Amino acid sequence: MIQGFRHKNATDTQRPNDGSDYSCAVKTAQGTLRYGVVGVGRMGRHHVRLGTQMEGLDLVGVVDRDADRRADMLEKYGGKGYDHVDALIDAGVDVVVIATPTIHHRSAAERLLASGVHCLIEKPLAPSVEEARAIADAAARSGALLQVGHVVRYDPVMVAIRKLNLGPPRFMEVDRISPMTFRSVDVGVVLDMMIHDIDVLLMLMEREPERVDASAVSVLGEAEDVCNARLTFPPDKHGHRCVANVTASRIAMKTERKMRLISPDAYVSADFQERKGNVIRKTANSARMDQIRADLKVGKDLSSVNWLELVSMEPLQVEAGEPLKMQLEDFLDAIRQGRKPFVDAEAGFAAVRTAERIVTAARSLDTGRF
Repeated sequence: MIQGFRHKNATDTQRPNDGSDYSCAVKTAQGTLRYGVVGVGRMGRHHVRLGTQMEGLDLVGVVDRDADRRADMLEKYGGKGYDHVDALIDAGVDVVVIATPTIHHRSAAERLLASGVHCLIEKPLAPSVEEARAIADAAARSGALLQVGHVVRYDPVMVAIRKLNLGPPRFMEVDRISPMTFRSVDVGVVLDMMIHDIDVLLMLMEREPERVDASAVSVLGEAEDVCNARLTFPPDKHGHRCVANVTASRIAMKTERKMRLISPDAYVSADFQERKGNVIRKTANSARMDQIRADLKVGKDLSSVNWLELVSMEPLQVEAGEPLKMQLEDFLDAIRQGRKPFVDAEAGFAAVRTAERIVTAARSLDTGRF
């Protein structure tokens, strides 16, 4: 079970102060849950597969406008196929994963939530702040649980980083690049790829940035295909700020998923593709660093010192695990326990709001064709 938190908002565009309770007050559910998936493209078919592998889930059916996709899922996993969300609701479902293109999230989510159906919505929550707010409000009214599919939180590398319990970061650098797949082209690279890292940064910082600077370029269409953003977070209780540099590209020549994190106590370098990383702790190197400082102070020549031999590193302890499966298991546990999900509607909304700020900042520079 993985517990989360509510993000602290950094801007005035927050949920209305109307007395509504936006905390997780969901209806608990026990026994077998009736399960459905809306949208069975690249991601949706994995959700169908995982749902049929878990105890306590009974696949009711899938929704997709493509009859061939529906038929393929039914042949492999059973259940029934529908061409509209309302038909799935009428069939009786308790839990649904929404894996449609982002532009269709709101219409599906509002129908399902209004019927009391618990929803796991693939990232991003919505294509705009307005629609993200509408979905979050629908969840708050419904009494049903809503989780946003920011699956990187469940990546074994990210889990390993969180377990280090480092102090508040001072600097973070994240790179997420890959060749064009021609998937998720209904949104730009910020909502398509960078949104993963935006959510992780907000999770680690527990607040949204106070300043956003960005540059982006579009190559294949109107939306941005490459973006670099610099996020400056407000000071922590000790007065220390953190700066994060985030790069995303979907027109690169190779695939990379890397993160570097510097805190007062440690440096972490992680490779999500290779599922490995290194940790350099201040305490493990304190004696050697004290000697180096003393030698420098008296003007000793240290040009022959090998820095790599001087520093003590430890491997990041990355365990095995399928992030999508871990996410679904945690979502179901939240339903059964009646607790707030790890990535609730407000966290999903905060990620979309930050993404929109990045795109706005990039547009203000009018770079390239963007």
